[in-house]
Amino acid sequence: MARALRKCDKPEDSSQSLVAVCMKPSHRLPTVLLAIVKAGMAYLPLDAEYPMSRMKHVLQEAKPFVVLVEREADSSMFEGAATMTYEELADRSRDEEEEDLEQEEDPEQLAIVLYTSGSTGTPKGVLLPHATVLNRLRWQWRELPYGSDEERCVFKTSLTFVDSVSEIWGPLLQGRTLVVVSKHVTKDPERFVQVLEKHQIQRLVLVPSLLHSMLMYLSLRDKENVLRSLKLWVCSGETLPVSLAEQFFVTFQDEGKILANFYGSTEIMGDVTYHLLNSQNQLQSMEKVPIGKPLDNCIVYIVNKEMRLVPQGEVGELIVAGRNLAAGYLRDNDSRKFLDNPHAIDPEYSRIYRTGDYARISKGVVVYEGRVDSQIKVRGHRVDLTEVEKAVCRVPGVDSVVVLCYKPGELSQALVAFITIANGSPTCEQKIETFLQATLPPYMLPHIVVVDNIPLLTNGKTDRQTLLKQYESSNHSENNDQYVNCDYTGVSAEELEKAKVLFPTVASVIGRSSRASITLDANFYELGGNSLNSIYTVTKLRDQGYEIGITEFITAKNLGEVLARMRISMDDVPLEKDFDEEGYIFEMLDHSHKRDAIEIITESFYSKADLEQWLMPGIERDDYRIMMEILWEPLVEKNLSFVVKSSRDNRTIGVGLNFDLWDEPELILDSKLTIVFDFLEFLEAPIRERKLPKGKGQIIHNFMMSTSSDLNAAENVIMMKAMEEYCLQLARRKEYAGIFTTNTSPLTQQLGMDVFGYETLLTYQVNKYVAPDDTKPFGEAPDGQLAICSLKMIR
Repeated sequence: MARALRKCDKPEDSSQSLVAVCMKPSHRLPTVLLAIVKAGMAYLPLDAEYPMSRMKHVLQEAKPFVVLVEREADSSMFEGAATMTYEELADRSRDEEEEDLEQEEDPEQLAIVLYTSGSTGTPKGVLLPHATVLNRLRWQWRELPYGSDEERCVFKTSLTFVDSVSEIWGPLLQGRTLVVVSKHVTKDPERFVQVLEKHQIQRLVLVPSLLHSMLMYLSLRDKENVLRSLKLWVCSGETLPVSLAEQFFVTFQDEGKILANFYGSTEIMGDVTYHLLNSQNQLQSMEKVPIGKPLDNCIVYIVNKEMRLVPQGEVGELIVAGRNLAAGYLRDNDSRKFLDNPHAIDPEYSRIYRTGDYARISKGVVVYEGRVDSQIKVRGHRVDLTEVEKAVCRVPGVDSVVVLCYKPGELSQALVAFITIANGSPTCEQKIETFLQATLPPYMLPHIVVVDNIPLLTNGKTDRQTLLKQYESSNHSENNDQYVNCDYTGVSAEELEKAKVLFPTVASVIGRSSRASITLDANFYELGGNSLNSIYTVTKLRDQGYEIGITEFITAKNLGEVLARMRISMDDVPLEKDFDEEGYIFEMLDHSHKRDAIEIITESFYSKADLEQWLMPGIERDDYRIMMEILWEPLVEKNLSFVVKSSRDNRTIGVGLNFDLWDEPELILDSKLTIVFDFLEFLEAPIRERKLPKGKGQIIHNFMMSTSSDLNAAENVIMMKAMEEYCLQLARRKEYAGIFTTNTSPLTQQLGMDVFGYETLLTYQVNKYVAPDDTKPFGEAPDGQLAICSLKMIR
């Protein structure tokens, strides 16, 4: 067959050495691949299920001189390309005379061309030379050698995917027999297990979703003596959850099995790092299964946007150098991915591949942190789309979900959750939004779009481009207004453009459960607005190109006044100028304020503190009063705290408590408030020791801020904002370098991030905290309740 391929007529515009293969998995497929390699050529896998447009694109770009197809193949699929069936090639091969097939070996000669999935746009052909393929295989033979009794190995992965390379060539080049398994058998756990048992298969490569279905199947039958030969289970292609790894070891107790987690992509020969697990004990206290360490002759780096190495433990983009790198893309399609290595010393590592994945190094191994394109910035805060997906998945009635970012980084950026509803479920968009508002911080709340089904590409991955186009068309359709309760009656022609930004924004923030139509005369708070979503609305307007101050928005009598105050935003214009000092009197804390200050702190924290609510009824009002009595003298003495009085009636309406970060008194309490302070110390101590300037006079620790309970929602936002601004002025006046604070309130979190530009040092999900007595005191808190440690540097 190799000789016959060499003598094929080759069209002038074709690649002289590229053979496309579009055949079903059978004994014929490896035979054809061997013939192509023996002929000194490279193979290009095609899938008969490709859409016509994709098939046309690949054939026009790659220009193979022939496509090897099944006898019953539809020739119209391969328009413009020469085709040949297996039978035709076999017939030609019988007439070939014996001739020498030896050729001069060139490690950099092309062996395989694999096209990427095309989930981000036009698919690209990845060029894999022999040296790249062999480096991956030699590592496999050394690190995970075939046993002396390991006679047969499975080939089940579609030829178009990179995992098929090691499945085929790994065993064949070591003299093992290949058992070819068709797709419909792989999808049937019962039949697949029977095949594995029959041939005493000892290793298997599979995606975690297939592992999950196999473990589910095994849980339904007697597991004893099942798959005892199958010792090595290799997961790749998807993230391996800790829970699934635990389920694996629970299923196969003490059977000496190895669960391997491989990481890679087509451009780096499928796998470039690996991590081996052989017991459930290795998973203890592990939030994520590591992707491990590099294969032989490969280096991985974790870098920032400037391609500089980040410190160990910090998240950055994972880039790869070494012999596993592909030669690039066919027609040099994406020069941004393969670059010169700025960290190279050895010429062997002179090129890098940018994976587009986030990772970090922890305890000497690499931990995967998601796709770069799945992690976006929302008003300066990093949001992982997979985390939003998990939250939406927990909504009752939701069947499946895909969360995407529409136009990331642009003014019209939006988080969008495409969901399908389970059969018979009464769940509606309004209920989903209400559920999410209780579980996610406002900056992570997505638009909800209900779809009939999630479109897929031929490889089974989500067709993101189709979903985004669907959102774009529905979002801009004049006849399909997403917010049907927006009434633009009375809006002037000059203000209509602004109104078509303001009204839907208000509707989306408040939710479709708003109590009335969104009109010029509607009042934000009467519609259902509150302290938190007023700031969220202002920041969403700014994201869409309009500036309005917090105070301007809150004090507007209706949306008509809001419209009049909205301005086209300029780059780097702050959300609000300095607060109006005329309405308030700020006084440094002294003994005359004691009664009012203690009362405000007590009532505010007892009735609405975000952490303490999970400790009720174990906390009483007197616990706060006792705490304040202990702290009172140091607070007055240090002269960094203040109260705010109303200029109208001189009553105290706000309290801000501060200490020097390196000059705080010891606080010993007998109440359950100790749990809260232990938690804050758990979060803050590592940051204080490792990330903040040392020594007195450097950092103010803003640890408590409260307003009077009789302020309404609008007044509360204005007051909290004024105190935050005064804190900054106080720090400047006292010549401090910055302010450090931990916010557990969504309101102060948003003020810090969106208004005052605090840098987020740590975001922590409070229900994960384990106290020194091994309890989870905030375990009932929703996943969306966060503690955020932040820093604002002034100089």
